[in-house]
Amino acid sequence: MPVTDFGADEPVGYRPESTAPQDFDAFWQRTLAETRAQGGAVKAERVTAQYGLRTVEVDDVRFPGWNGEPVAAWLLRPRGVDGPLPVVVGYQGYSGGRGLPTEHLFWSAAGYAQLVVDSRGQGHDTPDRGTGDGTQWVGGFMTKGIDSPENHYYRRLMTDCVRAVDAVAQLPGLDAGRIVVAGGSQGGGLALAVAGLSGDRVAAVMPDVPFLCHYREGAQTALDGPYQELVSYLRWHSRERVTPTFATLAYFDGVHFAQRATAPALFSVGLMDPICPPRTVYAAFNHYAGEDRTMTVWPFADHAGGCGSNPPAQLAWLHERGLAPDGAA
Repeated sequence: MPVTDFGADEPVGYRPESTAPQDFDAFWQRTLAETRAQGGAVKAERVTAQYGLRTVEVDDVRFPGWNGEPVAAWLLRPRGVDGPLPVVVGYQGYSGGRGLPTEHLFWSAAGYAQLVVDSRGQGHDTPDRGTGDGTQWVGGFMTKGIDSPENHYYRRLMTDCVRAVDAVAQLPGLDAGRIVVAGGSQGGGLALAVAGLSGDRVAAVMPDVPFLCHYREGAQTALDGPYQELVSYLRWHSRERVTPTFATLAYFDGVHFAQRATAPALFSVGLMDPICPPRTVYAAFNHYAGEDRTMTVWPFADHAGGCGSNPPAQLAWLHERGLAPDGAA
């Protein structure tokens, strides 16, 4: 996706017309109410010793997600620091799970707690049991349950992600008033969904090169990655499935969640991203309802965005908004 294809300034003002389904809010209110009614306790087991870490405490967490089913997460906290700590709730990229706690040490090193949320069916520790009656095509998740919003995979995954924010109040040493939701690619789209569905319970959102935004533009312009699953599916079902497919996906579009999110937001975009084209990112950014929104632009970056330069930029941005750990400079 060379920047020269559209000019460096073209996507910056991109704000397509975008109207959520009429029952969008009712759909999500019902979904979350039904899931919360399932109940379930949050469980955490200390497993630090298994990983040889001296400065970080690690808990292996299970919290109730979609349909009350247990979702795995890691909780990492700086050792020996009294809480309550601000917490970064982190969501994962496409086809990845929570991995190992040793892969997620930045935020605890900076004095934060971090809840690393597994992705059902994508990681190894949270199966996707509620597959519904829908269609799956070419082995991916984009078309899993695409026949209806009720059956679609992202209804279950996004519900899990909201329930991770619910779980913060039940975990020791965390400040439920300072919850930051974050992630890259799919994780960025999930963070936007949570920000749009959780109201003022989210203190800040940091979606990096977010996926799951402006699906039709993504399917029409992405050169690589999961949007191609939609292309493959619709190539063979184009006459009868184009309209209902994008009607289903409208319930899971980051643009529509952005229209409902008001927490301070730090986006990032790679102007040479072939997986999440810049216009899909700017569509969500330019529809974002919160007044405090910032875009970090990586002009020569592909889907890796700012790579190692991004976390320090996020840290500085959080500190500017009063979301540093107590006592941090």
